[in-house]
Amino acid sequence: MVVEMNELEAEGLRVVASLMAVASKTAPKGFGVDCVETALVDGEEKDELAELMEEMANELGDPLYRRDAESVRASGAVLLIGLKDGGQVANANCGACGFPSCQDMLRARRAGKLFPGPTCIVRALDFGIAVGSAVKVCSMLNVDSRVMFRVGVAARRLGLLKSDLVLGVPLAVKSKSPFFDRVFKA
Repeated sequence: MVVEMNELEAEGLRVVASLMAVASKTAPKGFGVDCVETALVDGEEKDELAELMEEMANELGDPLYRRDAESVRASGAVLLIGLKDGGQVANANCGACGFPSCQDMLRARRAGKLFPGPTCIVRALDFGIAVGSAVKVCSMLNVDSRVMFRVGVAARRLGLLKSDLVLGVPLAVKSKSPFFDRVFKA
């Protein structure tokens, strides 16, 4: 049986994305609390995500949504990584969130323009470590990627992940990374 190379590349992306999800899940978390979730977006959902990002460029007056939509289109898939319930606190009362206690932070939670907040710094650090673990796996397996804030904003709006904070990681298998020489167009 002969399998087309593009089919092999697509399957490879799914395997890499799965391993990235595993890395984000097993990354160390404060107090051992799992606060990260992932989802893989490809095909029509990926195109819908790029379309929404272009609409958001106009709506929010931010042309970088359009630039990042081009990156989503150039990718074979997008891994979404989210911080579940950013209002969950570590009960450390450390004040790093800007509030004197965890309970004060929880009372201040509200819907923001793009994400709710504030967020517990321990949970935010857990989220960052999980994202870093995921993209390290991607790098080790020679798949091009880039962590993108705006992709996460649009994915959350589409309901692709219910997390409080979401980052998108477009993945590509090409001879040259489509994420390297991105050009800002106003």
